[in-house]
Amino acid sequence: MKSFLSISALIILILAAVGCSGTGEQSDIEYNFPELSGPYLGQPMPDSIPGLFARGVVSTGIFTRDVAIAPDGTEIYFCVAIGNYTYSTILYSKEMDGKWLPPEIVPFSGGPGVMDLEPVLTADGSRLYFLSNRPDGDEPMGDQDIWFVDRTTDGWGTPQNLGEPVNTDGGEFFPSLTKDGTLYFTRNEKGSQLNQLFRSRWENGAFQEPELLPEQVNCGTNRFNAFVSPDESYMIVPAAGMEDAYDGVDYYIVFRDMNDQWSEPINMGEKVNLDNARGWSPYVSPDGKVFFFMATRTSEIEPEDWNYKNLKALNNSPGNGNADIYWMDAGFIRILKEKALGDLKKGP
Repeated sequence: MKSFLSISALIILILAAVGCSGTGEQSDIEYNFPELSGPYLGQPMPDSIPGLFARGVVSTGIFTRDVAIAPDGTEIYFCVAIGNYTYSTILYSKEMDGKWLPPEIVPFSGGPGVMDLEPVLTADGSRLYFLSNRPDGDEPMGDQDIWFVDRTTDGWGTPQNLGEPVNTDGGEFFPSLTKDGTLYFTRNEKGSQLNQLFRSRWENGAFQEPELLPEQVNCGTNRFNAFVSPDESYMIVPAAGMEDAYDGVDYYIVFRDMNDQWSEPINMGEKVNLDNARGWSPYVSPDGKVFFFMATRTSEIEPEDWNYKNLKALNNSPGNGNADIYWMDAGFIRILKEKALGDLKKGP
């Protein structure tokens, strides 16, 4: 179901979100950052229809993906990429004294030209894992590995490569964590474009040898960036090559029972997947109430708005075909779970 919005309405919404334009050299977001308070950057809670998350603050028209929220809800992390990932980094906004501060680049950024993406926080918020292709010792920049950084009394410490057995000479990315510390992630072998989903248990203070997840999880012809719920009861898997897909990469959900058996993947439906050619970054809030997902959707230009001025306005707005972050009430996941586990009990 495509969400259409006229350019005139789009401009009004953007101005309402970020305030009137400044006249100095600083960015509009710095000059005119709105006063926001309350959970989720002070945004009205979503319903069952997906909508843009924090228009003009998080969803701005820049290619935006990946969400991570601190357990107490006072920090929100998200990622932006410019120039086909020439520049890509993790941003964060923090609530202080009841007000949200403007987004900033994280202090542990690798700097211009380094790819930092896909943050995830531990259940207690003391450690953050993320993807980076930064140099590591004698290893040159370019290899995608999972890194981590620990919280200190002054903020964040020095990032460290997670190392073996998780990282290899191939690519490892999109870490996702259960509350007991089990790490789910995506891996591709060196020189391969085939992505497979693995998990590594946390035992005796270390990650164990990763295990390849079954075909219900590694579904389709390729899959990307899966999110695991903190209780390990389900995974959301962006998958390509599925017979019931709406577009190129759709979001699917698979459920796990007490015997570590996984249900068949279920398409998360047209509200999530229709008119979304690229979708590979799912996330559910720590309280389980909100589903966030990356989507590439384009707002419609009405015939009466067909002019150069409005084309420029669309290009500089969310809904311009770059990735945006959408959010919706996560209650529908419970309905999908009942169906999936019912089918799992019936067996083949």
